[in-house]
Amino acid sequence: MKPTIAVTMGDPAGVGPEIVARVCRDPEVAAAAELLVVGQERLLAAGAQAAGIDPPAVEVVEVGPAEAITPGTWSAASGTLAGAFVEKALALCQDGRAAAMTTAPISKEALRAAGYPDTGHTTLLARLTGTARPVMMLAGDQLKVVLATIHCALAEVPARLSAEGIVEVGAITARELTAKLGIKQPRLAVAGLNPHAGEGGIFGDEEARIIAPAIGRLQATGVAASGPHPPDTVFWRAAQGQFDVVLCMYHDQGLIPLKLLHFDDGVNVTLGLPIIRTSVDHGTAYDLAGQGQANPASLKAALLMAAAMAAAAPARPAAP
Repeated sequence: MKPTIAVTMGDPAGVGPEIVARVCRDPEVAAAAELLVVGQERLLAAGAQAAGIDPPAVEVVEVGPAEAITPGTWSAASGTLAGAFVEKALALCQDGRAAAMTTAPISKEALRAAGYPDTGHTTLLARLTGTARPVMMLAGDQLKVVLATIHCALAEVPARLSAEGIVEVGAITARELTAKLGIKQPRLAVAGLNPHAGEGGIFGDEEARIIAPAIGRLQATGVAASGPHPPDTVFWRAAQGQFDVVLCMYHDQGLIPLKLLHFDDGVNVTLGLPIIRTSVDHGTAYDLAGQGQANPASLKAALLMAAAMAAAAPARPAAP
């Protein structure tokens, strides 16, 4: 039996409605999952019109008022709808109507203008589910990366790193790769922070002082962690199949190689949540909204990954 995936329309002023309309008519997606579009029928129809296709025959869970939306221009109204779509999709997962949720892109600015205190999907879902430590994983067929620190200035990274944080991210990643992706003994490559992983302390002491002790603690709990690996070679090795995931010290360390290999089909997966959530690995692309040029490849990959994860995970009972 195919899993049911709740797919949100994202910020309706962005490319979300168009790429959702496109994937709803994709035969590979249709073979893998039943889709529940969380948004508005009128917005889905507008997305299909922009894409030059007929509106898809799919169930739409109507959410929110009929706010005036201008393609390409974010607003508090578009942020209000984007947030409401996420909240409804989460509720569908929690009550068992959906086995997973996949999200189209939203805008941090629009979300804030709508009154949400969150910086994006990850923090919003963590707050709504009471998840203390969500882990962002970016994934493709060749490379998967997780992040020890996420959205902060590069200058702040060394101070934000801690052995405890790395252990927490590594443990959650190992557990979730087994539970939700079926990898029995995930191989975690832990990247160093500095060039050549510090070169024995010549280029910095974070490897010896923070990262290596964290790896030792992970190994002591049975996690197949190794490193610290020089950042300039570890991603190539992972892409060759030597590791299942690379634990990176900061945002761009992981996302630059990931997007080099998986710019169109990368998937953002939030690990550590009580539900399955995947997302596109790109933004709202306001400059393309309403023009029929948006590429649905990342959303398609996210839906296919959500379906595979739902198939591997224990089923949630439906609410009475």
